[in-house]
Amino acid sequence: MLTLLLLGFQSHAQNGDEMQLKRIYDAALTDGKAYDWLNHLSNQIGGRLSGSLEAQRAVEYTKVQLESLQLDRVWLQPVMVPKWVRGTPEFAYMETSPGITSTVPIRALGGSVATPLGGLKANVIEVKGIEDLRALGENKIGGKIVFFNRPMDPTKISTFEAYSGAVDQRYSGAEEAAKFGAIGVIVRSLNLRLDDFPHTGSMSYGDTAEGDRIPAAAISTNAAEMLSTTLKLNPETKFYFKQHCKQFDDVQSYNVIGEIKGSTHPDEIIVVGGHLDSWDLGDGAHDDGAGCVQSMEVLRLLKLSGYIPKRTIRAVLFMNEENGLRGATEYAVKAKANNENHIFALESDAGGFAPRGFSFESSDTHLKRVHGWKPLFKPYQIHLFEKGHSGADIAPLKNGDNVLAGLRPDSQRYFVHHHAANDTFEHVNKRELELGAAAMASLVYLFDKYGVEPAATLGN
Repeated sequence: MLTLLLLGFQSHAQNGDEMQLKRIYDAALTDGKAYDWLNHLSNQIGGRLSGSLEAQRAVEYTKVQLESLQLDRVWLQPVMVPKWVRGTPEFAYMETSPGITSTVPIRALGGSVATPLGGLKANVIEVKGIEDLRALGENKIGGKIVFFNRPMDPTKISTFEAYSGAVDQRYSGAEEAAKFGAIGVIVRSLNLRLDDFPHTGSMSYGDTAEGDRIPAAAISTNAAEMLSTTLKLNPETKFYFKQHCKQFDDVQSYNVIGEIKGSTHPDEIIVVGGHLDSWDLGDGAHDDGAGCVQSMEVLRLLKLSGYIPKRTIRAVLFMNEENGLRGATEYAVKAKANNENHIFALESDAGGFAPRGFSFESSDTHLKRVHGWKPLFKPYQIHLFEKGHSGADIAPLKNGDNVLAGLRPDSQRYFVHHHAANDTFEHVNKRELELGAAAMASLVYLFDKYGVEPAATLGN
């Protein structure tokens, strides 16, 4: 009899969860606000580079929108962020012989120093990765521009895995090339498609002295192919580029936070978030305007569906993910100082494409319970529930007891737009964006309803 009662209770709970997820999805697909919010962020504000006027306007706009949802609390969390400015447009060309040139599209990497005022011209040496520098040595690299030309691996079905396998040359290429006497660095854009859009992104000089830092720029994939072919035909080809970027002192910005207070466990906090800053080449629609408006929409959908959260649910729009993670670091520091108990955090930072599922940083026991929710998501074509990376902005919250998760949309088109001038609003599909927001709200609902058991009680 007890077994029958338990089965009946579980069936009733499952039916209740099915109904709640349907309410969430129906609201997202018929009365969603995420697409309108993204339209404003993208087309009225534009690229939101950390420390810029556009970033500040985005802070002000999203705060007002969160306040309009009549949440229990909305506030700005101050954070000092780096201010790097691109300056006047970059210019570059290949010179196969004196006076015979072909212009190529480049964009300075975020954090790079400028070239000399008149630009920089030198012979080029092509490498496939940082390890090639050591094999070539200073005799072959000194006084030249290093051209890093390792493509993303097209055989990797996960484009994020392909990205991870190539990003070191962008991030550390200038630092490493300078050790062998290079005077500049050109890096193949991290894009699986051949096109004419250079893709910027963060880079680091490590502990290189300021006076020894060399300029670094990304070159489009089409131009990288052309430069590589030209060098094979004419190894004496020279490359010229000019950029005027500059690093300024840190400035104050903000994380934007809105929360619904929990009704029965207010001290247990659930976070859903994305990063409000973006690169300046496009308008940051996919990276990561989409994640921000989806996170805001989670709170709105829960309220609209009539659900009263047991736990405190926060939407956090982090500042400075792209070139510093200052917002994420500050949020985690403040959370620890305030002794806050974050039991679950969910991040959307993989574009506004059709959702496929979630990746989790959790214990096997928690993951097993998530797998038990798979039938609830099956009608919505959400099928991926696996261990994996959650997100850069929520990573500092990891403590061994909580669960971190990342929304995983279809990734095949993401790196066509990532950090490039074509990361714009028209490339975001309204329905796909709404489906992602609904999937996030559904997962937040389930974690709020059922909670997270501390590691000490799980026995694993």
